[in-house]
Amino acid sequence: MTDNVLEQAVKGWARTAPARTTELATDRAGFGHFWLRSTELLARLPAKSKRNAGEAAAAAEILALARESRTRFMRAHGRGVYDSLTAARNRFLRADELCARAATEYPGLVPGAKDLARESGIAQAEKDGLEVDQGIFLAQVLGDPLAGAHLCHAMLLPRAESEELLPEFLKTGKIKLDGARLEREGRASVLTMRNPQYLNAEDESTLDGMEFAVDLALLDPETEVCVLRGDTVTHPKHAGKRLFGAGINLTHLYQGKIRFLWYLLRDLGLVNKIYRGLALPDASPEEDSIEKLWIAAVEGFAIGGHCQLLLTIDQVVATKDAYMTLPARKEGIIPGAANLRLARHVGDRVARQAILAERRIDCASPEGKLICDYIVAPDAMDFEIDRLVKHITGSGMVSAAGNRRALRIAEEPLDAFRRYMAVYAREQAHCHFSPALIANLEHHWDAANRKG
Repeated sequence: MTDNVLEQAVKGWARTAPARTTELATDRAGFGHFWLRSTELLARLPAKSKRNAGEAAAAAEILALARESRTRFMRAHGRGVYDSLTAARNRFLRADELCARAATEYPGLVPGAKDLARESGIAQAEKDGLEVDQGIFLAQVLGDPLAGAHLCHAMLLPRAESEELLPEFLKTGKIKLDGARLEREGRASVLTMRNPQYLNAEDESTLDGMEFAVDLALLDPETEVCVLRGDTVTHPKHAGKRLFGAGINLTHLYQGKIRFLWYLLRDLGLVNKIYRGLALPDASPEEDSIEKLWIAAVEGFAIGGHCQLLLTIDQVVATKDAYMTLPARKEGIIPGAANLRLARHVGDRVARQAILAERRIDCASPEGKLICDYIVAPDAMDFEIDRLVKHITGSGMVSAAGNRRALRIAEEPLDAFRRYMAVYAREQAHCHFSPALIANLEHHWDAANRKG
């Protein structure tokens, strides 16, 4: 297709954009036809890395106009779409399940399985960013008070896979999962984060295993407190050392191995479960939940996502040489819910410095002690964890869940979290596919020369 023919085809398609929204059934057909036509036009272009200037401009226009129309559609019909997918909020669907169902029931609204598969095996820089449409969709769902609260509730329920694993864990008191190991030690469930080759970084290989482990730790009736710790790593730079974790796996991010939904599944799922506990199907998560106190043991460093985890923890123990950073600006992404939670701990100025200017916070510093409750020598960590577990469980746990719940009502109501996640879903989707992300990873991480 010549540039002139292509330009005329795109202009002709653009003129068919629905001018306004009406009722859902009519718009579903009209907008759906427009979206599917955009997919057909995009498919006629060469792969992103092989496009000339005219083809690149056409692709950008197609993607932008289609996204603008999806935003208008969801602003008008977000709750109606969600209710149609969840039987009027009588069925719980996780974020990935919701997107998959939307792709089937509303063709063109979000990418389908074939579209996602086509982009899953290529480098991040070579993708058209079709998953941005998932961010647009989920942002509008989360932005609606009823639909958004229901989705948050769905993401806080125990996973079906976790319930299948529970009998084995109850019997043996230990289980090894991808990215995590869970062991019962006395009255504590000890969750060890494991990705030794990548400094315990988080990626697609760790996501499910970590959430299953959180579920099991909270469901175990034999324990009263949970401990979160990083495993010993094999990376040559720190081989043989225990490290809390290095955040998101930047090598995998650059290589296109981390999907957009990873962020939402992580923060609506496993991270929020640590903070809020497990929801019950028939009660609001703010009214009732299955939860325990969490202790985190920080050794070496807590970078990025691992620093974010600390903001959900009840008691943090850190070695005196450990530090925390949130290098999201250098990575080109938003640091999970840190923008919502960090200022509560260290104040607005330090939070802005950490998020916007990569300020390192040493755990033993005055600012670090606003996040970390206890600072110990590196060889005293095991003793301190044991002491804390005995102290917490020995003083009676009957009020622990109630006090955690009461604290959350004051500091972060579920509705405030929902509204934050609506913004996060939209903005993180654009960040995830931004050319700036690729440039940042190449400049600050030398990502082009790393193997993984």
